[in-house]
Amino acid sequence: MQFVECVPNFSEGRRPDVIATIRDAIAAVRGVSILDVSSDPSHNRTVITFVAPADTVGDAAFAGVRAARETIDLTTHSGEHPRMGATDVVPFVPLDGTTMDECVAIARAVGARIGAELEIPVYLYERAATRPDRENLADVRRGQFEGLRDLIGRDPAREPDFGPARIHPTAGAIAVGARPFLVAYNVYLGPASNLAAAKAIAKAVRASSGGLPAVKALGLEVDGQAQVSMNLVDTERTPLSRAYEAVRTEAAAHGVTPTWSEIVGLVPERVLFEAGARHVQLRDFSPEQVLERKIRAAQESSSGNGPSLSEFTASVASASPTPGGGSVVAHVGALAAALTQMMAGLTAGRPKFASVDDEMRAIARSAAALGETLSGLVKRDADAYGAVSTAYKLPKAPEAAASARTQAIADALLGAAAVPLETARAAAAVAALAATAAEKGNPNAVSDAGVAALLAEAACRGAAYNVRINIAALADRSKGQALVEEADRLVGEAAQAVARATAAVEKHL
Repeated sequence: MQFVECVPNFSEGRRPDVIATIRDAIAAVRGVSILDVSSDPSHNRTVITFVAPADTVGDAAFAGVRAARETIDLTTHSGEHPRMGATDVVPFVPLDGTTMDECVAIARAVGARIGAELEIPVYLYERAATRPDRENLADVRRGQFEGLRDLIGRDPAREPDFGPARIHPTAGAIAVGARPFLVAYNVYLGPASNLAAAKAIAKAVRASSGGLPAVKALGLEVDGQAQVSMNLVDTERTPLSRAYEAVRTEAAAHGVTPTWSEIVGLVPERVLFEAGARHVQLRDFSPEQVLERKIRAAQESSSGNGPSLSEFTASVASASPTPGGGSVVAHVGALAAALTQMMAGLTAGRPKFASVDDEMRAIARSAAALGETLSGLVKRDADAYGAVSTAYKLPKAPEAAASARTQAIADALLGAAAVPLETARAAAAVAALAATAAEKGNPNAVSDAGVAALLAEAACRGAAYNVRINIAALADRSKGQALVEEADRLVGEAAQAVARATAAVEKHL
């Protein structure tokens, strides 16, 4: 199932009953899981983080917007945070295999519904924006509720994407969009007397002023303290640690010192791992060194529960280089083995196919064993990549260290080629089994055997690519020539098996 995260911001942080009403309206929609509710009385703002299936996340967001329209009056609202609506902003964030394009479509559909049914003007922003000048939320929200109230319907630049060209008298306007994961991060600079410094620091670090990429920042007074309030909209480009260091450096130039910082709402664990590793200057730190991760993996292994297909797909889609193509083709090979085993199982034990009963049972056993091998190669391929990455990070000086580094890289590359070669061997074997199953097995399932053969060939060919690319990176490619030659031979064998399977399928269609 595909999931989407939604993080609506509501202009209410002081009345628990109103916040609960909005939260409950969202939670009442099918499939919704509320992950976090963060309220700030000084900002007079609440951020609700929830996830839901892609087909209901829009309904949940709409329910929250409707509840906010009924309970929040911006004409009596005050708070430190800029706002233009009772529901100020509704971003949709792709998760678990959902694409950004799908989130854009959801945002636009929800925006159209809000405008039509709730009569609130809607501005599309970030990736959902229909015009470049509305990609930046700060530009959309400029003037806030009071300023927009005077301009909408008069200034063509403030024409909404959906809804009436007039401000809603109490609920204002709303920004609806799609974006990557955002980390809301605040750094405090002591007493409110440092507010001028906070404003100057915010200007220096935000991207729009030439500061850090993918950072939005404001200087605010919160609870009698000066605060640099930041949104880190792409932590790959500007990690949490870099944002803090930039604020600290700028603060020193103004004669002030950060006193503490906070994260509002949820944060991916990798962001905190990176910040901690950078702070204590850990070299080559990997999240795989975290004890709890190993414990979870061991528990999953002992219970027979690995990552779900959706989890695996989402991990492939992430910005991490692993799992990559080598892991994917091993997984595809395992699926081919499973289909082959199914085909054999639909043949063995049936009187009509008694003449091939023993052969089909043998195919089923072999396919099951190959499937186990290929499933194990999914992780082994990722580990092999990690070994190559570690070798490249070894010191280049002095001369002895450089020599050791060169040898370590060569060894790691050969190891990284050997793993996909095992995948190619197993996949070619699966292709041969699938071809035999297609030729001799139950014709009612012959198309499944054909699909198995095609998948196995794709896995074999993809694994061969990984063999070749690792050998191509060797300073002396002759050391890996035998591996390349075997991979090419296996691809040929898999292609021959596919030809047999295809002929059998076409015979019965």
